[in-house]
Amino acid sequence: MTGDRTDPLAPPLADFDLDHARTLRRGYPEAVLCDAKTPDQVRRIAAECRERATGAVLFTRADEERAAAALAELPDARHLLEADLVVWPPHPPAPSGGLVVVLSAGTSDLPVAREAEVTARYLGRRTELVVDVGVAGLHRVLGHLELLRTARAVVVAAGMDGALPSVVAGLVPSPVVAVPTSVGYGASLGGIAALLTMLNSCAPGVAVVNIDNGYGAGHLAAQIAAPTSQPDA
Repeated sequence: MTGDRTDPLAPPLADFDLDHARTLRRGYPEAVLCDAKTPDQVRRIAAECRERATGAVLFTRADEERAAAALAELPDARHLLEADLVVWPPHPPAPSGGLVVVLSAGTSDLPVAREAEVTARYLGRRTELVVDVGVAGLHRVLGHLELLRTARAVVVAAGMDGALPSVVAGLVPSPVVAVPTSVGYGASLGGIAALLTMLNSCAPGVAVVNIDNGYGAGHLAAQIAAPTSQPDA
């Protein structure tokens, strides 16, 4: 690792024990959750990622301060501000497998939707992002049916009542990954209302990830849409 530590009480580098073999073991890159780490910890992790260089890495929940810390060690990385992501190397791999379509119920849900879309793209899938198709105007999602029915997996990010994944699952043949967001007024309880709606969907084929977990949704969708390892029957 290069560079001086800014925190004299920081643990030694060995205490991080980063999972450098994740790409080789699972076929998908490392991810570093940044919002519970100090900027200096993020910087030191980025430095080790650069030195070991065993595969791509996504820094999730990276606000401007933590993104700057990662970029200090990985200056060629790409900071996607809208998704709070730093990705390195900066360019996604050539796409393979099926299409992942990501829907954002409203513009307020867009940061979570973008996190899902970028994650799926950097895990090697072709992606499409569709914004503002919430259930308050069903004609909007119906206008995208042709695209939705070509998807291998659909991610739906929605807050408020969280009803959009059920609607979409009743219209398309592919699995739907539902992401409740913390968008909404008081009784939404920070996304719990949307979470419960999605868990109680009457449409089959809906998988639900945690509140605001765009990364988890994009990862699951990328795995669903991965190239098949079996020959066609």
